[in-house]
Amino acid sequence: MFKFIQQYTEKIDHVAIYPMISLFIFFLFFVVLLVMVKKMDKQKVIELSNIPLDSAETTTINN
Repeated sequence: MFKFIQQYTEKIDHVAIYPMISLFIFFLFFVVLLVMVKKMDKQKVIELSNIPLDSAETTTINN
């Protein structure tokens, strides 16, 4: 299967550019995410971390 795909991709010019673009987008996404997390207010982090433990909104299961 891989040999079949490799045979056709070798004929396409500049096929190596697509993996590099994908890697760049992937890397850029996580860098932006890291910057956003580092800039986030500490109080907001505490508030978001307590969401699962918040007992104000409880769900009821009706049988």
